[in-house]
Amino acid sequence: MKHNIEELRVDFVTGAVAHRLRFGGGRGQALAKAMGLRAGKTPMIVDATAGLGRDAFLLASLGAQVVLIERSEKMHSLLVQGLDRAASEGGDLREIIGRMTLLKGDAKDLLQELSAEAILIDPMHPQRKNSALVKLELRQVREIVGTDDDAVDLVRVALETARSRVVLKWPAKADPIEGVRKCSHQIFGKTTRYDVFMVG
Repeated sequence: MKHNIEELRVDFVTGAVAHRLRFGGGRGQALAKAMGLRAGKTPMIVDATAGLGRDAFLLASLGAQVVLIERSEKMHSLLVQGLDRAASEGGDLREIIGRMTLLKGDAKDLLQELSAEAILIDPMHPQRKNSALVKLELRQVREIVGTDDDAVDLVRVALETARSRVVLKWPAKADPIEGVRKCSHQIFGKTTRYDVFMVG
């Protein structure tokens, strides 16, 4: 059964994102630590695979300037709508959205020009080996953006262009991505791990 893509929306105002904003744990969260946010240090971040924009929003909520790159026309337009809706709420949300810049294009091309300190890569993850259905929302995203068969190439470009670190977001139990040098260290969340490659 194919689900209607129109049901998918990017929402920074309510639901999981709003909850994470209020109760997420600030810079102590695995993502923030992986990206190098700590007291007195807020790197300029590029989210090279923006998707639903949630990680970028979290990082922007912690004070980081974040450039989001999305190559899917459909996903980009959902992000534009979501960012506009959040900005129109005013207050803190407008301030957070003000730290987010959305670009459309292939990150492999755009990263060369961006001089990012830290680059986050969250490719479509390998299909689960078990038969448990992936959450509807993620299935919808996959229907829009397809599989990121060039994830290894993207990681390589990121390693050449980042000034401080590249972070690959990956399922906690999945094998390391093949064809890329060993990461410097890993930070584990409940279901996700962050493979951190220090550069420079």
